[in-house]
Amino acid sequence: MKYNAAFFLFSLALLLSSCTSKDNQVEDSSTQHVETDTHEYFLLRPEAEKNYGYSHAVRIGDDLLISGAVSMDDSGSPTAIGNLEQQMKNCYSDLNKVLAHYGYSFDDVVVENIFTTNMAEFLKQSGYRNTIYKKNYPTGTWLEVKGLALPEFMIEIELEAHKTK
Repeated sequence: MKYNAAFFLFSLALLLSSCTSKDNQVEDSSTQHVETDTHEYFLLRPEAEKNYGYSHAVRIGDDLLISGAVSMDDSGSPTAIGNLEQQMKNCYSDLNKVLAHYGYSFDDVVVENIFTTNMAEFLKQSGYRNTIYKKNYPTGTWLEVKGLALPEFMIEIELEAHKTK
């Protein structure tokens, strides 16, 4: 877990260190869009994401990088505790909101990485992905991990998407 957290923070620091914010636009009370010269940042849950120190998504040109989604409410508290299937559905719901914000869909997803604390249960529930990916499956990796950011989280899903003009 220490390695995952350290890697996440190091990656986030590298990404954020190359950008300086020039424009802050609040879209509504629950989301925030920040644009820079070359990057567009999106906060799905501004308060929680600022507290944890990350952006939910960054668009660079036609590429969209989306941080791992977990099953949480707007305050950052875990939801669907003990229910991996519902946590997975909550993750995909949040990921859909981020994709839609930029005019993308799951058809534009090219990489999907899934981290779970219970691979056997995830494999039982993985058929749900057939309702998400209807054309092609993205590349990706499925990893069983010792833990995620909070002990109640059982699954985390991160995406990369690309939209060809």
